[in-house]
Amino acid sequence: MRPEGASAQLVLTLDVITPLVDEPRAFGRIAAANALSDVYAMGGRPQVALSFVGAPDALGLEVLRQILEGMSATCQDAAVAIVGGHTIRDSEPKAGLAVVGSVQAGQAWSHTRASAGQRLVLTKALGTGVLAQALRADAIDDMALTAAVESMCTLNARAAELGRVHRVTAATDVTGFGFLGHLGHILDASGVGAVVQTERVPLLPGALAAARAGHLPGGSKRNAAYVEHRLTGPPLETALRLLLADAQTSGGLLLCLSAEDADALVAELGPPAAVLGELTADAGRVELR
Repeated sequence: MRPEGASAQLVLTLDVITPLVDEPRAFGRIAAANALSDVYAMGGRPQVALSFVGAPDALGLEVLRQILEGMSATCQDAAVAIVGGHTIRDSEPKAGLAVVGSVQAGQAWSHTRASAGQRLVLTKALGTGVLAQALRADAIDDMALTAAVESMCTLNARAAELGRVHRVTAATDVTGFGFLGHLGHILDASGVGAVVQTERVPLLPGALAAARAGHLPGGSKRNAAYVEHRLTGPPLETALRLLLADAQTSGGLLLCLSAEDADALVAELGPPAAVLGELTADAGRVELR
C-alpha cells in the first residue's frame, strides 16, 4: 500500500491489551479502538491493520469469534481494513492490532512542539482504570459500567480530525501512564510547564466514588508516584489526585493548541471534551489548581 497523497508518510503502531470487561465483543471493540488511537494521537489516519488474539483453549471458539467480531466492527467504523492476523494459545486472553496509517509530511503531532501560552484539551473523561478495578471487585453499577465501556469503544477519529482543522501542534493519547504521566512527557520534550484547573477535568460516572473506595490499580498508584516530583499547587483530595494519574485504556487525546482554536474544537466536539488549562514557561512543572 501507499500513503494517501504524494506528501504523506506512513505511521506504524502496535498495541495489545488484556480484558477489562467480561463481554467478549465489547473487549474486541475496546482492543481495536485502543490500538487505532496511537495513529490518531499522531494526527494520522489509520488505513489497514493486522489483528492479534491470544487465548487459552478453555475460552472456546464462540468467545474467540465474538472478540474478533468486536474488533472487526470497530475497524469498520474507522474505515480500516483488517487484512490478516494471527492467533496463538495463551494463558490469558489478549487482543490488539498492528496498524498502518498515514500523516501528511511535516504535520505529524509529537511531544516536542508544545509552547507556552497554548491551551490543553482532553477529549475523553478519565477513570477507566479504577472502574475496571471496581468491576473485578463487583463494586460497580450498571450505569457506570455502561459509560466506561462506551467511552473505551469510542474512536478518537473525530477528535483527531478536528485537531487537524484547529492546528494542534503537540499531542498524545492518554493511556497507561495516566493523564499526568502523558502530560509530563509532553512537558519534558517541549521544555514547558502546565497549569491544570482540576475542576474542569472530565471524570467518568462513578470514577471518583470508586477511587474513594480504594479501587485503585497498582499501575495507577505507580503512575502517581512517578509524577509526584513535578506537582505543585494547593492540597488536592487524594482520590482525585490518583484519578489524574489513573492508567487508562482507550483514553482520549490530550491536545496542545491556541486558546481560540481550543475553544472552537471543544465546542465542535462537545462533552466530555474540555479545556483543562494552559502551558507555561515553568519547564516540567504541573500546577494543580
